[in-house]
Amino acid sequence: MLVVTIVAARWIVLHFAVPSTPSARLGMGCIALVLLLLAEFGFVLWLRGLSIRDYLATRDPVSGTVYYVMLAAFAVMPLLLRQNVLRLR
Repeated sequence: MLVVTIVAARWIVLHFAVPSTPSARLGMGCIALVLLLLAEFGFVLWLRGLSIRDYLATRDPVSGTVYYVMLAAFAVMPLLLRQNVLRLR
């Protein structure tokens, strides 16, 4: 998941020429996170017939922690790639 997050963030930043300002990159990451959570909660919860509370409660401590860390990484990845992407151009 981390590798896909890095590759996707790099591609999106280059493809859409997102400005290298921290606010633009972080804003893009937060919008992507909201869209991801809407899709996940909307589709997965509908398929499994769970509420959000039940869905989050069914996670074990290890996978739940990794899930939350990866969501945070997903949101900040465009910002973290800022310096690296500038060198690629």
